[in-house]
Amino acid sequence: MKIIKFLIVPLVILGIIGYGIYFYGTSLASEKLMNEVSTELENSGEMEAIKQSIENDPELKAFIEGAENVDESKLPFTTKEDATRVLINKIGISEILDIKSKAETGNISKEEVLQELQNKLTEEEILALKVIAYKEVYGK
Repeated sequence: MKIIKFLIVPLVILGIIGYGIYFYGTSLASEKLMNEVSTELENSGEMEAIKQSIENDPELKAFIEGAENVDESKLPFTTKEDATRVLINKIGISEILDIKSKAETGNISKEEVLQELQNKLTEEEILALKVIAYKEVYGK
């Protein structure tokens, strides 16, 4: 009986510690990633180029503008950090970076990126991402 207690207590403690590291690790990683991306976009002037790309592409504009009048209280997340955490958990950092590099080199289309997101995320999560993108692009 003492052996069982001796094994179970440390396993439970390790499980709790592991969960804490996972939860706070993804939170920390998502916050750091969002801060770096936001800073890089603002400093390089790419945010203006992104806004122009959206304005010039009717499909993208319609996609994002669909989020203009959404009730945010029903969304699974409303902040960039929470969105990043969900994306990291559901898609994974390596796959996100892979999609990013393919997009930068032109090896993946908008439709393929949207299809990838639709395969991994729920409709509510996609809507929440639209709302966050709308706020970022239009500053509302």
